[in-house]
Amino acid sequence: MGVDGVTWQDYEHSVEGNLADLHGRIHRGAYRAKPSRRSWIPKPDGRQRPLGIASLEDKIVQQAVATVLQCIYEEDFLGFSYGFRPGRRQHDALDALSVAITGKRVNWILDADIEGFFDAIDHGWLIKFLEHRIGDRRILRLIRKWLRAGVSEGGKWSQTTVGAPQGAVISPLLSNVYLHYVFDLWINWWRKNRCRGDVIVVRYADDFVVGFQNRDEARRCLEELRRRLASFGLKLHDGKTRLIEFGRYAASNRKRRGEGRPETFDFLGFTHKCSRTRAHGYFTIHRHTMAKRVRATLAAFKVELRKRRHRPLGETGRWLGRVVQGWLNYHAVHGNIWTGRFVHEVTRHWLRAIRRRSQKVRSRWTWKRMVRLREKHLPRARVIHPYPSERFRARLKAGAV
Repeated sequence: MGVDGVTWQDYEHSVEGNLADLHGRIHRGAYRAKPSRRSWIPKPDGRQRPLGIASLEDKIVQQAVATVLQCIYEEDFLGFSYGFRPGRRQHDALDALSVAITGKRVNWILDADIEGFFDAIDHGWLIKFLEHRIGDRRILRLIRKWLRAGVSEGGKWSQTTVGAPQGAVISPLLSNVYLHYVFDLWINWWRKNRCRGDVIVVRYADDFVVGFQNRDEARRCLEELRRRLASFGLKLHDGKTRLIEFGRYAASNRKRRGEGRPETFDFLGFTHKCSRTRAHGYFTIHRHTMAKRVRATLAAFKVELRKRRHRPLGETGRWLGRVVQGWLNYHAVHGNIWTGRFVHEVTRHWLRAIRRRSQKVRSRWTWKRMVRLREKHLPRARVIHPYPSERFRARLKAGAV
């Protein structure tokens, strides 16, 4: 429900008449975008992310415009861009990154983060970028209305001169258009014209990783990228942007210099680590769920299990089974040490909650009994996602890249 307080159920009562009226207002120019209702959602690092909730009619119009624009820009977007695009999921980006690092001569990784990207999008530049492909002034006028509608928080309206509200239907597409011109086209030109060695790029929304063969080219790219982003109102996050040694020879090179293991980097919820296959010792990448996310998820489980402590075991088991399966559907990749450990930790928290029912219950519930309950309700910890190279090659054959 947006700032206007209208729900889908309310709108559905006279849906045909409401849509006809909305269509007429758009064509007459009488349609007015409403401010987004701002709410805050917690981030894993303890900070809060602003979320803009649009009114129902704004969502309808934004979805219609986004559908049209998506068809146009899918012809333009580059292959290493994965976020918010049809047929491209987070695991496709993860697979592409693993295949690129293991298959190319990558020795250095630029792990970059754009500080407050959605809040820093320059409206003037965004409209200029859209004008390259969109000739219909009515579409551009609608987008201007959404960008300038402002936000409502605590009953007070505030103007928005920069940024696109996170949570708006149109914002993911607009962010992709912005980064297509600011980053994608530039980095694609840069690696073709300014580099001697291999350069790989994978971007998912405003989160991207660039791999380099040569250290001097990596440093030069980082310096020029900072200037490039600054000219469009963007800034790399100083605390989250790093250039690290990573790749096939990182471990041996660091050992020869008397240094420790290769550094790791995080991308789309996984910590990427240099490793070797057990059978033949070939270079590979292990992806482990980010430790802070695991801790946050288990802490949430602990709180919820405490609330459900006196609920029937079958009811709690069915709920746990669905939630754990959802976690495995994303995180159960090859090499992830948390795949089995996570199910074990959830089981341990559940057992602790059961034992706290009473002293009598505590004496009856052994770990052996708990294992039987886990086998009945919780999914088996197994690898769900194939090797990155298998799925990536399958997508190539299907013409999805």
